Amino acid sequence: MVGSGGMGGGLLENANPLIYERSGDRPVTAGEEDEQVPDSIDAREIFDLIRSINDPEHPLTLEELNVVEQVRVQVSDPESTVAVAFTPTIPHCSMATLIGLSIKVKLLRSLPQRFKMDVHITPGTHASEHAVNKQLADKERVAAALENTHLLEVVNQCLSARS
Repeated sequence: MVGSGGMGGGLLENANPLIYERSGDRPVTAGEEDEQVPDSIDAREIFDLIRSINDPEHPLTLEELNVVEQVRVQVSDPESTVAVAFTPTIPHCSMATLIGLSIKVKLLRSLPQRFKMDVHITPGTHASEHAVNKQLADKERVAAALENTHLLEVVNQCLSARS
């Protein structure tokens, strides 16, 4: 039986998703606490930024749904690049663009402006992978989406801490 959705409010596309265990918190090293030592950004730091993003349909995080995993995050601090591949829970997920947009906004708000970001669907995991990736890669479309107050409100709900 399909129930009512989370933030979307409609019917759930994936009413009974698999739930994965959260990975532990990363221990902070002495070198990271030393303000005199340059601290490069790595894949775990990016994963820590995006793992707690809320799914738009379920009261679960993207990590708990296995939509994001550290192994699908690639970072080159010297080249100022970040690539995140995410996997929607079902191949026809209509929330894929919203999830990608939420990841992108979190990174835009959290990282220095020098970083170039590539947020895309894990190859072969979504029916509209090419179209969604094209939207997420288009800076003008992303900027226009974030000017839509309703859409921005939904993105902000995905990025806010659950109570």
